[in-house]
Amino acid sequence: MKLNIIKQRGLWWTISGAIILSGLIAMTISWTNPEIGAPLRPSLDFVGGTRIQLELDCSKPGNCKPIDPAAVRQVVESQGLTNSSIQVVTTKDTRQPYAVSIRTKTLDAAAQSQLEKALNEKIGVFDPKKNEINTVGPTLGQEIFTKGLLALLVSFGGILVYLTFRFQFDYAFFAFVALFHDVFITAGIFSILGLVWGVEADSLFLVALLTIIGFSVNDTVVIYDRVREVLKLHPEMHINQIVDDAVNQTLTRSINTTLTTLLTLVSIFLFGGDSLKYFSLALIIGFIAGAYSSIFIASTLLAWWRERSGRARQVVPQPQASDEA
Repeated sequence: MKLNIIKQRGLWWTISGAIILSGLIAMTISWTNPEIGAPLRPSLDFVGGTRIQLELDCSKPGNCKPIDPAAVRQVVESQGLTNSSIQVVTTKDTRQPYAVSIRTKTLDAAAQSQLEKALNEKIGVFDPKKNEINTVGPTLGQEIFTKGLLALLVSFGGILVYLTFRFQFDYAFFAFVALFHDVFITAGIFSILGLVWGVEADSLFLVALLTIIGFSVNDTVVIYDRVREVLKLHPEMHINQIVDDAVNQTLTRSINTTLTTLLTLVSIFLFGGDSLKYFSLALIIGFIAGAYSSIFIASTLLAWWRERSGRARQVVPQPQASDEA
């Protein structure tokens, strides 16, 4: 079955626009939330501070029960730690809400011990063997964010220059738009997840974005290469027909490449460690968005622009002269 990309391009653009708008709304809400203060919920990698994750000791009778975040906040604020982020999380073994994650300002060893003691007295007995405490200085967090952002900008710039020389500027520009599309969708969905489930964006999230950019532009280059080949063979054809043919000729390859990659990422997400869980989730979202943008966004925008700028055909067929009687 032949997929008619151009005829339904308004639908493809509407779907992308709705997802991006939802993400932007979530980013705005996150930014105005005093507990987050950023478009995405930042991890300690970026903002610095101390994160303490405690898990109730279920070996003690009657000790394990769902943790009340309001009760935890009351204890934390009694220690003078206002504006701390508190999230009830599930345990690795039972998948029950018997653990709590607290992110606050940088605490020394004495302050950490005092906080743990207060929580043990008011909330329940926590298992010291399963406690996790991480501290990152604000200077290091800022350095990680700055270098990650710089890497993204350099990647975008390098891709734009490469595609301009390999194709033409309009090809490169719309490939660039598709890359922004993929980044915004991934960031927007993570912003929504941060509001709903407290998912944080850490340094691996920036690595995921860089990987998504490379994957997405590779898919777009394949389609653009086929557009250029069809254009050379049939310069008299309308750009809409050329793009439709190019996308349909590369569709199977694009789908197969994406699906085989997603199988591995889904396995990592389901069975990998906690440190790779959200990294693989970001890649899953970004790779799906990348495949979508290569097929439905970059190609249709190129056709729309060529048609709008009067370059729908490379060669305009000349009318045949009629024979004089």
